[in-house]
Amino acid sequence: MSEKSKFSGCPATGIGSMPGGDAREAAKTVTGSFGDGQGVPYLAELPARGPGADMIGRTIGLLVEMYGHVEPSGWRISDRPGRDTRRARSWLGEDLDALEEFTQGYEGPLKVQAVGPWTLAAALERRGGEAVLGDPGACRDLADSLAEGLRDHLAEVRRRMPGARVILQLDEPSLTGVLLGRVRTASGYRTYRAVDRQLVESTLREVLGAAGEDASVVHTCAPEVPFALLRRAGADGISFDFSLLTEREEEAIGEAVEGGTQLFLGVVPGTDPASGGLSDPGGSVIGVRTLWRRLGLNPGTLTESVVITPSCGLAGASPAYARAALAHCGRAARSLADNPE
Repeated sequence: MSEKSKFSGCPATGIGSMPGGDAREAAKTVTGSFGDGQGVPYLAELPARGPGADMIGRTIGLLVEMYGHVEPSGWRISDRPGRDTRRARSWLGEDLDALEEFTQGYEGPLKVQAVGPWTLAAALERRGGEAVLGDPGACRDLADSLAEGLRDHLAEVRRRMPGARVILQLDEPSLTGVLLGRVRTASGYRTYRAVDRQLVESTLREVLGAAGEDASVVHTCAPEVPFALLRRAGADGISFDFSLLTEREEEAIGEAVEGGTQLFLGVVPGTDPASGGLSDPGGSVIGVRTLWRRLGLNPGTLTESVVITPSCGLAGASPAYARAALAHCGRAARSLADNPE
């Protein structure tokens, strides 16, 4: 399967998190907001339910033979699956049940999200309270456990929704901090040493490989996205906040497009705008058209190279705005297709 065909029928989608705590309502929204073929449904995360429904807790619930529990400082490794791990797994099952209900007979792309190995290593504490990130052996064990857990998870998704074409998204908001040595220790007075770029790349390649022949995307809403590294690691797509893009990254963007990498562009605000409303759909993608012209790229490649998304997750939005934002992404993608120049 070519990289382009992996993303056919993917004009727009969401990032992952949604407001509220009702799994059925979230599934109804992510499957119904886009209209006919205007967007990709996804397995929603509902962090408002509490620990275990947050993105770190959900991913810990996917791990194989590794467990976690909640401390006041965050998630910490456990010797056995306790209440917090069981709750994370229970909520995931509830969310899968709801998505399965609203995708009966669905055939097309379907996205699932998990935290990537480096953001997970930066967030998960060892027994002494320091992050897994500070122990190379623990990082390796965590990545192996995550890759195995993701293979099991994706197999379950395919079993429940056999007509779906699965897209695996790894959330890596801490990746740049890991590469540049910016992740703070438990005391806050120092930072963990920067991790070697080749090790970061090879670990990401291993975990992205859990997708098998299906598409994989890495998402970050942080600045300084390491585009070249992510492409070398095997990501078929890169998802980022378009407003954080600087001129320094533009050459890497052009190389990514020409190399067949799909760009998931976060152009719609992730929380309710202070103005109270969204701009017209065409206005949301003016910057995308401008970037294409500046890079000298063929406008005709826009629709096959770009997926329109919110800038980040929608957990902090009102339910009404979350629905509007997803629908707006679909309309903005349609505007781009109808008028690429």
